[in-house]
Amino acid sequence: MRLLVFGASGRTGREVVRQAVARAFDVTAFVRQPDKLGNVPVSVSTASGNVEDADAVSAAVQGHNAVVSALGVGTPLQHDADVIAGIQNIVRAMEAHGVRRLIYVSFIGVRDSRHAVGFLLRYVAPIPLRHEISDHEVKESLVRKSGLDWTIVRPPKLTTGPRTGRYRVGENITSIAPIPLLSRADLADFILRELEQPRFIRGLPRLLS
Repeated sequence: MRLLVFGASGRTGREVVRQAVARAFDVTAFVRQPDKLGNVPVSVSTASGNVEDADAVSAAVQGHNAVVSALGVGTPLQHDADVIAGIQNIVRAMEAHGVRRLIYVSFIGVRDSRHAVGFLLRYVAPIPLRHEISDHEVKESLVRKSGLDWTIVRPPKLTTGPRTGRYRVGENITSIAPIPLLSRADLADFILRELEQPRFIRGLPRLLS
């Protein structure tokens, strides 16, 4: 499978790239600055550009079988119109080039999934995270309105812990933890498993430990 990863220089994106190579995916990393990608296997191809550049995104998407968006925000806790535009560009490029499979990394505090977690994430976190949550809702809407075979993944707060494989997946699972946590390695593991054996086409799975 030829996989294109947006946000490949971020902590989640790098983990997706690393594990994808280990699973024998043919990986392309889309990055603004290639030098920020860090140490990656020599088999990884790179595509340089900004996600708000529709031409750069279109050129990168062409020829791939699947796309993962692990895009973060430019400044934490702030609205980021460029990333919203980037998701729109990704969706349009995929539709134009006939690349159907998209996995978008969202957040468990978005929309109905907010009721799956405890008091802090349900009522307190949405105050400082209001811009990021609002942006995710817009980006989820763009993905859901597309004709793609999308999966919107909603993990909780991410950590740098190891891959354990011990996590729960489902569209209706809940957590009583004050602040549920999941390692980026386990998130990447789920993403790649979902690409290999799809279970949530046009689904919104939550991931919880």
